[in-house]
Amino acid sequence: MDPATLSDHDRAVLDIARRQWAGPGAKERAIRERLGISPARYYQLLNALLDDPSALAHDPITVNRLRAIRDARREHR
Repeated sequence: MDPATLSDHDRAVLDIARRQWAGPGAKERAIRERLGISPARYYQLLNALLDDPSALAHDPITVNRLRAIRDARREHR
């Protein structure tokens, strides 16, 4: 799929996921301010994006890193 099929909102979700955040609450503040959604909704959207081929094409490093973390957590349970 073409990465252009991702919405601006989807790209913003991935941009937040890509960054390293300093200090407690910084990421949550950015989610609310930049995306206008709750952190819980952000993580729901992010999880769906991890399975989207367009997201993988747009940012393979971030998507593959987060998929590995998600898979490790699933195996641990």
